[in-house]
Amino acid sequence: MSTGKRKRVTPRFYFSLRSPYSWLAYRELVDEHPELAARTEWVPFCEPDALSRKMLEAAGGQFPYAAMSAAKHRYILQDVRRLAAARGLGFRWPVDRDPVWEVPHLAYLAARRHGRGPEFVALAARARWEEGRDICDPATIGSFGPELGIDEAELAGAADDPELREEGLQALLAVDRDGVFGVPFFTVHYDKFWGVDRLRDFVAAAAARQALEAGYDDPAREDTGLPHAPSFDDGHAGGCG
Repeated sequence: MSTGKRKRVTPRFYFSLRSPYSWLAYRELVDEHPELAARTEWVPFCEPDALSRKMLEAAGGQFPYAAMSAAKHRYILQDVRRLAAARGLGFRWPVDRDPVWEVPHLAYLAARRHGRGPEFVALAARARWEEGRDICDPATIGSFGPELGIDEAELAGAADDPELREEGLQALLAVDRDGVFGVPFFTVHYDKFWGVDRLRDFVAAAAARQALEAGYDDPAREDTGLPHAPSFDDGHAGGCG
């Protein structure tokens, strides 16, 4: 029986507003598991621009990114259309021209300051994947302000805010520290799950951890750790970099 102080764990959801699989995972998480979505830490994962990369390297971090082949890109387009149709979701593949991903992802951090992070993700995801809009355009991001109750200029200019740049750096360092190599990516303590197809495993692990923590104040409870179901790696898992 364990008698030491045990750590309470906050589940994490690493998401990218660039990734269609993150979009699908986000929809399933908030629609089907709202309680878990509310107690999960949402961490943005985005390819750093020159400034963010310089900051990351100075802090001793690395970003796990590999360019996608044309064949994989075509496959993902087909796959996401199938998955969206199966979920009854409208879908439009956006065209990215010289994107700067700090524009939407640092704006998410700005919205999170106001307690509106999930609502921002909802608007950005809808704009990108259902309306085909360019979310790397500051004007698009600023247009979410009235609905969120946040100044439009604060959202549109988030990528130029030094404090938000620092918050973005901390997110990139968390990506490096947790060994995140693609999104959507979920963690529960030491357990990691990659891809929308692993969301149900994340849900089960988070529930098991929550049940374990519920017994922390019971001295008669034996700490047996998290149960682990059999698993295998079949490759894709509905995730991308």
